[in-house]
Amino acid sequence: MSTTPSRGPGAMRRSERVVLDTNVVLSALLFTNGSLKPLRDAWHNGSLVPLASAATIAELIRALAYPKFGLSEPEQHELLGDYLPSCESVTVHPPLDHLPRCRDPHDQKFLELAVAGNAAWLLTGDHDLLALEGRVACRIATPAEFAASFPSGESPP
Repeated sequence: MSTTPSRGPGAMRRSERVVLDTNVVLSALLFTNGSLKPLRDAWHNGSLVPLASAATIAELIRALAYPKFGLSEPEQHELLGDYLPSCESVTVHPPLDHLPRCRDPHDQKFLELAVAGNAAWLLTGDHDLLALEGRVACRIATPAEFAASFPSGESPP
């Protein structure tokens, strides 16, 4: 069950709605014991609900097929199967002209998804998206900033 987005540290409740940009998802999927393991664990246990749109899923599918990852088609499907069942599908109805414009137009889809899906957070390492923090209703932060926003003793989702 999803909750109403909250902005303050420690304000997370059950099933925090988040948008994870493609690089965050890839890092969580490919480096299973890396720094993003808590995010992956959170989408598995349901305390974090990643939001996805047709555009963000298409980009993830394309990225998993990049030769630099060396993933076979069955491995790509396995990674998608790890992530997509935990996602909530959101239909984005453009135009969303009231949103700030991201310098990189390819990143706009994450901002649109966050707003359309009523996300509490958009987690990214992309400077073009991070520069828009404070200009939309959700927090835009790095995964490390997200984790650090929780009081000591509390863990993110």
